[in-house]
Amino acid sequence: MISVIIPTYNRASFLKEAIQSVLNQDYFVRDASVPFEFLVIDDGSTDNTEEIVKSFRGKVKYHFKEHGGVSAARNLGLKLARGEYIAFLDSDDLWKEEKISIQMNFLSTFSKARICYTEEIWIRRGVFVNPKKIHRKYSGWIFDRVLPLCLLSLSSALFRKDVFEKIGKFDEELPACEDYDFGIRLAQKYPIYLLPKPLIIKRGGHSDQLSGKYWGMDRFRIKALEKAIHLPLTPHQEKLVRQEIVKKCRILVQGFKKRKKISEAQKYSLILDKYKQKE
Repeated sequence: MISVIIPTYNRASFLKEAIQSVLNQDYFVRDASVPFEFLVIDDGSTDNTEEIVKSFRGKVKYHFKEHGGVSAARNLGLKLARGEYIAFLDSDDLWKEEKISIQMNFLSTFSKARICYTEEIWIRRGVFVNPKKIHRKYSGWIFDRVLPLCLLSLSSALFRKDVFEKIGKFDEELPACEDYDFGIRLAQKYPIYLLPKPLIIKRGGHSDQLSGKYWGMDRFRIKALEKAIHLPLTPHQEKLVRQEIVKKCRILVQGFKKRKKISEAQKYSLILDKYKQKE
């Protein structure tokens, strides 16, 4: 069984299309006997999210929870999921109709693979944009590649469920960059395989995106990196983590100084000094 999980919060304007993109998957359409469950986790929405989900007449299971953030919503989905395979879809993203069939073919062929992800199509404010070189995707053992920024778009991934039993779920204490934190733990434990075909559409540029809500996203990435120090790293991996902490602290210190936030600048100067000594 495949469990599809959409976490959502006040995105009724996007949600219907996202749900339909799941129901249009040729993997499910070709064979009605293929077992799958479809969970929408409503993280305390105050719009007409429930009405939209229930308009699909039982094809989607709706679960409402008090607002606690996207990590808590995803974790509830994982708790409820019964499938051997797990797929997430952010409520502002879309799947191409062949996404699941291509990924299931890969995971069925390569039984030792625990996760695969795909290339993406980016749309911002209705306009197609080309990802920059820094967002290039990689395949295999990519621990060094996931440290600068989050390369793993959860909407593009398909997991075997035992991955979450091995590395844990999403960190509910991180208000943002929870996918970055998860990607580090994932890449330390497993090879992550890229299927070089764009199979999802990422719709960005709207005001409620976490990347636009918080200034200085590196604050949360530094927390994730400090957690990563305690993973069973090789000496080389630990060195890479420490170097990335120093790099991100330098950026934050400069940013806080420009904003006349001296105490915050001092805080990250201390963290920088802590890790720079062993860089």
